Amino acid sequence: MSLRAGAALAALLGLAGCASLPPPAAPAGDPDAGAAAQRLRLQALGLGDEGDCAAPAWRLSARVALANGRQGGSGRLDWSQGAGQLHLQLSAPVTRQGWELDAEAGGATLRGLDGGPRRDTDAARLLRDSTGWDIPLAALGCWLRGAQAPAAAFGPARITYAPDLLPQQIEQAGWVVEYAGWTPPGTSDGPALPLRIEARRGEDRVRLVVDAWGGRDD
Repeated sequence: MSLRAGAALAALLGLAGCASLPPPAAPAGDPDAGAAAQRLRLQALGLGDEGDCAAPAWRLSARVALANGRQGGSGRLDWSQGAGQLHLQLSAPVTRQGWELDAEAGGATLRGLDGGPRRDTDAARLLRDSTGWDIPLAALGCWLRGAQAPAAAFGPARITYAPDLLPQQIEQAGWVVEYAGWTPPGTSDGPALPLRIEARRGEDRVRLVVDAWGGRDD
């Protein structure tokens, strides 16, 4: 990552707040019962229970904090995907700065950084090389919804369940993803979705506090 791109990301993220996650304190739930409940939850979301994250269109709006051992900060993230397309928008409302990433089968385009749009055939590589945010986007799209990523691409997942039988932690591809809050029963038309998420691998950290879940057109 260039020094200019790194400085731009630090400036972008430095002025918007994001609450940190408390460490999970609940004891683990029954793994067999948790796995059965997880299959039902994923089916209700339109996700396969073997790590197939092809699903109906969805989106979220969240506060996000990022760190990679060299820089870090916080801002707002809008994530939407469906029909083979992914759109990310990261912004800092105070500085009125931001970038947008659009990806589909033909490749990815990143807009908003100095030097004009940047393109690559791989969205995760484009984001890493341009901003220093080194995460597997395809896997994160699954983890955000409390689902394991496809094993064929990211290896097997180990899921720990809380006493309420919702995922408490997912370990996959060298990442540890922890959940500390879910949408309460009866507050939406669908199954429970995470509200507080932390994904970490070494010095890489992604923390989200979700403000809203919805479909692409919500």
